[in-house]
Amino acid sequence: MVTQSGRQTPTHVRHIVLALTVIVYLITYLDRTLLSSAAPSIQKELGFSVETLGWVLFSYQIAYAMFQIPGGWLGDRFGPRIALAAVVIWWSAFTALTTLTWSVPSLMAVLFLFGMGEAGAFPISTRSLSGWILPSERGFAQGLTHAGSRLGGTIAPPLVVALILGYGWRAPFLIFAIPGALLAAIWFWYYRDSPAEHTGVNPAERGMIESALGTGKRSRVIPWGLIFGSRRVWLLCAMYFCYGVVLLTFLAWFPKYLTAARHLDLKHMGYFAAFSFGAAMLGDITGGVLSDYILKKTGRITFARRSVAVTGFIMAGICIPVAVMVSDPFTSVLFFALALFGIELTVGNSWAVTLDIGGPFAGSVSAVMSMTGNIGGAIYQAAMGYIVAAAGYNVAMYGLAAFAILGAILFSRIDLSRPLHEAKA
Repeated sequence: MVTQSGRQTPTHVRHIVLALTVIVYLITYLDRTLLSSAAPSIQKELGFSVETLGWVLFSYQIAYAMFQIPGGWLGDRFGPRIALAAVVIWWSAFTALTTLTWSVPSLMAVLFLFGMGEAGAFPISTRSLSGWILPSERGFAQGLTHAGSRLGGTIAPPLVVALILGYGWRAPFLIFAIPGALLAAIWFWYYRDSPAEHTGVNPAERGMIESALGTGKRSRVIPWGLIFGSRRVWLLCAMYFCYGVVLLTFLAWFPKYLTAARHLDLKHMGYFAAFSFGAAMLGDITGGVLSDYILKKTGRITFARRSVAVTGFIMAGICIPVAVMVSDPFTSVLFFALALFGIELTVGNSWAVTLDIGGPFAGSVSAVMSMTGNIGGAIYQAAMGYIVAAAGYNVAMYGLAAFAILGAILFSRIDLSRPLHEAKA
């Protein structure tokens, strides 16, 4: 299409790429929220304690943490087109194989392999956007992708509960494996590792992207020394450790909290959990949009990312204790929803930071950050069972609030003025 001024209108292939990435995130969280929503039913059938439940959830989470860097490396080394299709097929297969488990050890083994596959989803997806999305669109893009993941978390609880009540806890694991296999085929067919390789991109869109991101060939050699030697990367990781503790503990334990501490039945648990994760989805979109708006108005990238993320961490740190202290279950869930909205204001900004400072190595930088966050989530998920058994759910929730406040302090120290490779040069 050509405008009246004679200029060609850019195509929107980059936005279709973004939409496909959003679907990747959605399916990822459909599958991982499936686990937490089914946990009370699995625990009842297999007859294990709350401490053992912590280790069952840990088996998935620690694999998810351990394989973040290998996942990011796959995306940087072989390109997102091949790497993402491969990991989606892997985790979809083990989602289905969960239906064959018969004991705690077999469940933990399959969940570990399940987590291995899902570990690559976010780092590779971030790498897939690094060559397509303009800097002025990154906050929105990362907020939208994570909103997609929280939409998956919103849809899953009531759907999983309905399937469990009708067919048992194994049915949703088999059904939820199907969308992943379909997505892998669509991704491999449509996506290309650069705009220059995609036949649907016209010269106007290609020029827009290349003028903002450059046209140089991306190195396949990952500068791990530069990444691990950066103070900014370590600050980013410490901040995301705090985020991982808060968000991932909610994902894994919140349905169990609603049934055990708030005494909700399975049906109401599903709806209340969906309501809270829906608030998280709104936080993802809001955080990204606000950050990009502030960046456009001020031109100050560090201020734009910090102001939104720090506000979100503080909001979570305040709302979690209030949610614990109120006696009415609905009011409690309302404040937990506000806490999740706050914590998710931070996530689009966190992943935008990996693009801002990671540049052509955003997949590896995001993998290091995500690994650290998931280690935090894995540790606290395992500890949660012991904390609950020894001191109750309230103490465990107060611990999440403390991590949120620490996350605010750490994010306020991150400098985004220059990408790592430019600063080194």
